[in-house]
Amino acid sequence: MSEHMTVAAAHGDHLRDLGTIRSNIGGWAQLSVVQYFVAEAAVIEAWRGPAPYDRRTGFISDLGALKCGTYDHRDVCSPLHLLMNASFVVQGLGMLFGALLLSSALLCIAARPGVRTVPGAAYRKAWPAAVAVRFLAGISGLGTVVVGFVPEDLGSPFHLAGALMFFVGGAFALVLLGILWLPHTVMSWFILACGTLTLGALVVGGLTHMHVPEPGTLERLMAYPVTIGFAAAGLVVAQRVREVRRTAARLARR
Repeated sequence: MSEHMTVAAAHGDHLRDLGTIRSNIGGWAQLSVVQYFVAEAAVIEAWRGPAPYDRRTGFISDLGALKCGTYDHRDVCSPLHLLMNASFVVQGLGMLFGALLLSSALLCIAARPGVRTVPGAAYRKAWPAAVAVRFLAGISGLGTVVVGFVPEDLGSPFHLAGALMFFVGGAFALVLLGILWLPHTVMSWFILACGTLTLGALVVGGLTHMHVPEPGTLERLMAYPVTIGFAAAGLVVAQRVREVRRTAARLARR
C-alpha cells in the first residue's frame, strides 16, 4: 500500500467526521448569523420614533419593542419589531445548531491545514477546550433566542438574562476558540480579537451601568463582535470541510 493510501486510512475516522452532512450544516449554521445585520438595517429604516433611530445612542433591544411609547426614558417605536425579534431567534438557533452539530473533534482539527495532521497528545489536550466552546456557544445562542421571544418592553428579567447569556457565553466561546485555533489559522487572531473586544465592552458596561455618552455604541461593541466572530468561525469550518473532503478523495484515487 502506498504512503498516500496509508495516510488516508490512518485518518479515516477523522475524515468521516469532517465529511458528514452535519459538519457542513454546523459550519453554515454559524455563518448564517450574518442575516442579523440585514434585518437590523431594515428595522432601523422603518423606525417611527419621535427622532430617527441612532445606533450610537439607541439600544438594540429597542428595535424589538412591541409597542410604541416611552421605555426606560427612551422613546421607542419599531413597526418591524417582529422582523427584529425573528432575526434574534434565527441567529440564536444558528448558534445552537452550530454548537450541537459541530463535533468537538471537528473543532479541534477543522482549522488545521491538511489531512496529514494526526491529533495526538495535543489533540487530547485541546478536547476540553473544544467541548467548552460548544457549551458556551450553545448558551450564547439560547440567550439570543430568549431575547427574541421576550422583548424588552414586556418587563421580564429573562430579557436581560438572555442578553447576558449571549454576550458572556459568546465572548468566552470566541476567546477559547481563537486560542484553540491559534497554531493553525490566521483567522484565529480575528476570532480572538472579537471575543476580547466583547469582554472589554462588557467590563466597561458593567462598571458604568451603561451610563455612557453613546450606550448604543457600547452595546454594539458587545454584540457585533460575537455575531461577526461566529460567522468567521463558521466560514473557516465550512471551507476546511470542503478542502479535507477533496484531499481525501484525491488520496483515495491514488
